[in-house]
Amino acid sequence: MSIEQFTLLIHPFFTVVAVFPLIGIVCYFAWETRQRRLEIKEGEKSKIPPSVGLNHVQIGKWLSTGVVISSLIGLARPIITKNILKETLWETNFFQFIFIVLMFVFTIASFILLFRSRDKLWRGIFATLSGMGVVILGCQDGIFRRSNEWFWSHYYYGVTVCLLMIFSVAIIDDIYRDRSNKWRNIHIILNCLALLLFIGQGFTGARDLFEIGLWTPPPA
Repeated sequence: MSIEQFTLLIHPFFTVVAVFPLIGIVCYFAWETRQRRLEIKEGEKSKIPPSVGLNHVQIGKWLSTGVVISSLIGLARPIITKNILKETLWETNFFQFIFIVLMFVFTIASFILLFRSRDKLWRGIFATLSGMGVVILGCQDGIFRRSNEWFWSHYYYGVTVCLLMIFSVAIIDDIYRDRSNKWRNIHIILNCLALLLFIGQGFTGARDLFEIGLWTPPPA
């Protein structure tokens, strides 16, 4: 295995080890939280401890962070190897080189500030900036997008999931303040979609590893 092939494994390794286990844990606590809420609503005494709600929120934040980190790793590898290094971008287009570096810093900083913000307006601003950073980085040269089959593209699935995770972090406070459950229902619907996309990423990610170049045919 070459160094280039090895770097291809960093993104899927992090996703399998860190992100996918958190998906299962978050789904479990989400189900338990909903069951407890429904039992209390019907006047029953639930055996499910109140802590499941807090656990769901906390591990959900870990999941969102893991997805954003995984997405940035997945974008950074082709941008660095197929764009910056291959084109010696710091010599041929220094402005673009600085722009890409600053976009990574800008996206990470915006996501961190999103977690630290309590005001609704600032959470909306930093969520928008984080999402814009991911999308702009995804538009750089070197990214394997499969735009002709966008409906079955690992890239588009990944960017969509990343945006959904950022949105989930942004509306956490709104979910608990809204007595009409509007934000809670939006959260449930969008994260059910995210779960389907996560499943799709398992298939598309394995396929793209072979197509990009990890697979070496055995000798005849």
